[in-house]
Amino acid sequence: MQLLFNDIMKTELNIQKNNRIQINKRTSKENYYYHFEELKNHILRGDIYEVNYCHEYYATSATINPIQVYLNLQKLSSAPFSTFFKSYHHFILSSSPERFLKKISNKLVSQPIKGTRKRGLEPFQDEELKNDLKNCPKEQSENVMIVDLVRNDLSRTAQVNSVKVEELFGIYSFPQVHQMISTVTSEMKNDIHWIEALKTTFPMGSMTGAPKIRAMQLIEEHESFKRGLYSGSVGYITPHGDFDFNVVIRSILYNSNTNYLSFSVGSAITANANADDEYAECQLKAKAMLEVLNA
Repeated sequence: MQLLFNDIMKTELNIQKNNRIQINKRTSKENYYYHFEELKNHILRGDIYEVNYCHEYYATSATINPIQVYLNLQKLSSAPFSTFFKSYHHFILSSSPERFLKKISNKLVSQPIKGTRKRGLEPFQDEELKNDLKNCPKEQSENVMIVDLVRNDLSRTAQVNSVKVEELFGIYSFPQVHQMISTVTSEMKNDIHWIEALKTTFPMGSMTGAPKIRAMQLIEEHESFKRGLYSGSVGYITPHGDFDFNVVIRSILYNSNTNYLSFSVGSAITANANADDEYAECQLKAKAMLEVLNA
């Protein structure tokens, strides 16, 4: 039986490799630049000070083997919060590097990501890119804005003086990218139900911007698609009320009934952001998913 199963998997993989998927962009490069500048103008006027602007890649007649695509994605771009999720004909094939929120006893842990660099081809180049990310004032500015937002969110359920930034501007390396990740923690009040921790922190600030409500209003106005599960969260809850949830990024969403496939990428816009750089960052984040789809 194991031999038969392996033969079937090899056959399905070969079919997938030979069937190139036609991926389309929901937002043209020209439209990306237009909305980028419109959102940056809101920042310069003082409406917001950071917004995460995203766009979608999609295919309308994609036939894939979800399990194999997920396994291929893990080989190419493994990540600590990866998820294979199936609900009837809906699939999430996620290689997420980001934790949204974790609860252990009464301790909450959030680890927002803001700041990205590609991996270098040679060790010395890789180290240079890593150091460039670590010392970049723009990336630090983006990161600290979201850290402040997370601190504020956690404070709504926290014991007095318990919100702490345990790590600021930590640099972590993944197969495709280096990321700047900060760690914010708090101790929940004893009379607060754990579900309030999720209610008061979702959606995660790293995928919205700040101030959160106004950033979301502008996202709704300027993005050319509905995010749906993208930038949402998948995780687990134990019988004791502990939990761990990711951020649904670097993820392929697939409907096997309609053969609709999509994945989305984005980056943060701040007053110092440059459209060329942010567009290139989006392309970098899309690279692994395009590759596993043979697109």
